[in-house]
Amino acid sequence: MKFEPELPPSRTRPSERLEQLPESVPILGKSAKIRNVMERAERVAQSDSSVLLLGESGTGKEVVARTIHARSLRCRGPFVPVNCSALPEHLLESEFFGHKKGAFTGADENRRGLFEEADGGTLFLDEIGDMPIFLQAKLLRVLQDKKVRPVGENVLRSVNVRIIAATHKNLIQAIQSSKFREDLYYRLAVVTISIPPLRERREDIPEITHSFLVKYFKTHGLSPRPLRPRALEKLIQLPWVGNVRELENTLERALVLSRGPWIEESDIEIPDALQPASDPSWPVSLFASLPTLQNLEKAYIEYVLDQTGQTKERAAQVLGVDRKTLYRKVLEFGIRDDKSKGGVEN
Repeated sequence: MKFEPELPPSRTRPSERLEQLPESVPILGKSAKIRNVMERAERVAQSDSSVLLLGESGTGKEVVARTIHARSLRCRGPFVPVNCSALPEHLLESEFFGHKKGAFTGADENRRGLFEEADGGTLFLDEIGDMPIFLQAKLLRVLQDKKVRPVGENVLRSVNVRIIAATHKNLIQAIQSSKFREDLYYRLAVVTISIPPLRERREDIPEITHSFLVKYFKTHGLSPRPLRPRALEKLIQLPWVGNVRELENTLERALVLSRGPWIEESDIEIPDALQPASDPSWPVSLFASLPTLQNLEKAYIEYVLDQTGQTKERAAQVLGVDRKTLYRKVLEFGIRDDKSKGGVEN
């Protein structure tokens, strides 16, 4: 028998929602590592199992969580994100489970908690590794019983919520040091998805860069301007300790500060605190994770073709090669003409 999660009557089945999916942020990139993440997210979306997302800060864990929600049977329900490390500890229980008016000083009205807000949908618990141990026990009880008790009430309320949790911490080490409950870990980690850092998928940087630039052209009302080849090379070579989030901030800053028709290498500014020179092991770790020169060349050609509207003559000018060389490279790398954007002008 095929498993289907228990859903409220208003929830639709996959065949009924093909044109009704809420907008979600795409997971950008074509590297093998990010394709594996996307495929795993697609598969787990069709179940109602709890998911644990693992990865460094800034790798896009919330993007993956939103994608899973948007492609699940709960897609028309709420997606409620909460950063477990950002809430004051004395308010955690009230935030998660709600409270009754007068339950404590400042409780001036009845309030629903995050679990009730997410009823029928998905609750995304970001930085779950920072959750205090006392609240972990209460969370475990909710996951087992699917009921919450607001602070100051004696009545349990049923909730129908899918949990997606995320952390940049090593929870196995946290369990060994008694900072995280082992039983809660196994409740959350029914399916785990590890999201690679940006330095391990550098071939995706041209596509990610293009997407962010288009976004900020519109946000700031600026005319489109391409990256100089050496500017993109610099982006590909940087260590990106802050991952995709740092890349996005760097590109917005470069776009706002640049003055000419191009974004120059000098426009790519990295804060001193993030410069790699202070870490003597950086060159070793960087070169160990770099993709091959051939993969980078292919990614860059694809990026320039996309920037020039798939016009090979213009792309050849930007790349600094003749059309014959570009044609040869396109064939050598198996680069597909993007017909969805009007085709390639030959």
